[in-house]
Amino acid sequence: MLLDAVQLQKILPHRYPFLFLDRVLEAVPGVKIVAQKLVSISDPILQGHFPGFPILPGVVQVEAMAQAAVVLAHLSGVFDPALHNCLFLGIEQAKFRAPVVPGDVLTIEVQAQRLGRIGKFSGETRVGDQVRSSGVFTAIIDAKTKADAGASA
Repeated sequence: MLLDAVQLQKILPHRYPFLFLDRVLEAVPGVKIVAQKLVSISDPILQGHFPGFPILPGVVQVEAMAQAAVVLAHLSGVFDPALHNCLFLGIEQAKFRAPVVPGDVLTIEVQAQRLGRIGKFSGETRVGDQVRSSGVFTAIIDAKTKADAGASA
């Protein structure tokens, strides 16, 4: 394992219940990252999505891909959590192929198509060998303002 949940919290601003990565298994700076989310029935979002038929929402799978992209940008030297915010700009070609349910280990693989102030990434999530979702997305890295720095202190 390359990074665990505690190490991820030093990179990502997200916290429970909105931190959707549990570990990073592999990273090639500037190229790709492979992370995992352990899907548990105790995940708060599954209490309401849907009672009696809990499935991880597609939007959460997309957010997990985006969080992995931020970690990749950090490991590639273009994102510093002390100096920058990284914000979603858009998603294209999002596809959802099969449900993700409690007990699944969701593997998230993200490839950098372009790194820089505006980054472009492609990603997919899998359970085992089966693709569950995929998409192409863009994000912007902006310098933190004094207000941002004060809010996180």
